[in-house]
Amino acid sequence: KSIRVLLPFLSLPANLIVSSILSLSVSASPSMESDLETKAKEAFIDDHFELAEQLYSQAIALNPTRAELFADRAQANLKLNNFTEAVADANKAIEMNPLLARAYLRKGSACFNLEEYQTAKAALETGASLAPEDSRFTNLLKECDQLIAKETVDIPKHSSEKTTSTNVSSESFQPVDDLSNQVTQTPAKPKYRHEFYQKPEEVVVTIFAKGIPAKNVSVDFGEQILSVSIDVPGEDVYHFQPRLFGKIIPSNCRYVVLSTKVEVRLAKAEPINWTALEFSNTNIVPQRVNASGGLIFSYCSMFWC
Repeated sequence: KSIRVLLPFLSLPANLIVSSILSLSVSASPSMESDLETKAKEAFIDDHFELAEQLYSQAIALNPTRAELFADRAQANLKLNNFTEAVADANKAIEMNPLLARAYLRKGSACFNLEEYQTAKAALETGASLAPEDSRFTNLLKECDQLIAKETVDIPKHSSEKTTSTNVSSESFQPVDDLSNQVTQTPAKPKYRHEFYQKPEEVVVTIFAKGIPAKNVSVDFGEQILSVSIDVPGEDVYHFQPRLFGKIIPSNCRYVVLSTKVEVRLAKAEPINWTALEFSNTNIVPQRVNASGGLIFSYCSMFWC
């Protein structure tokens, strides 16, 4: 069959044969992309969300410039409770098409589930301005406002606590769930090593990526999310998207791309000591408490005790 397709080109000069074959392969991509997108939508409707996510990923691999594909994969990730991934996909869609209303809805929904109500509200307000007839924005905005008001009342004020700068490798906080699995399974080594240290007012995250142009690095900040993407042509995209130990002030965060590393500075929302970079239900947060005998430390398993 392949020979029959190529026969009409054999009488052409070599350079025309190559260009003709390339044009055939390029013209096939949109059809494959469309088929994958259709199958992904069908899988989503049938509640096969994992399959939908995989099909959208394949379509994105064929055409990584379509904002709609990222927005729709974000919806599949929402259904899979992959909220951090959903935020990353929504951010990518918004970057490509700032007028795509559903991308803001996906981001708002994901941030809402991550309890990042201020970030969710900002995304939903933008989306509502683009699609004022969509009641989903209005309903979710009301819930955000209620929870923001409740959060403001419920969160106690922590005393400022002096903390020493601590250089902590990311490898120091790997959870130990099953020793038997550790013997037989070797976790995939991350593409770039990272570590962090902290001061009372900020956390500094260093990603050791050497010789990366600044244009290939994308960093986004949420109330409790850091999203770093390094996209080098010809290589797999590196994603680092932790849910952070504590809340940050996105507008005060910044990053710089240096010759040997990417340095990210996270402005703490409160001057508490981070015992790890990433959030975990088992993490404990030191809290200074006034007691009759003086100042003592108590610990709780949640952020706000």
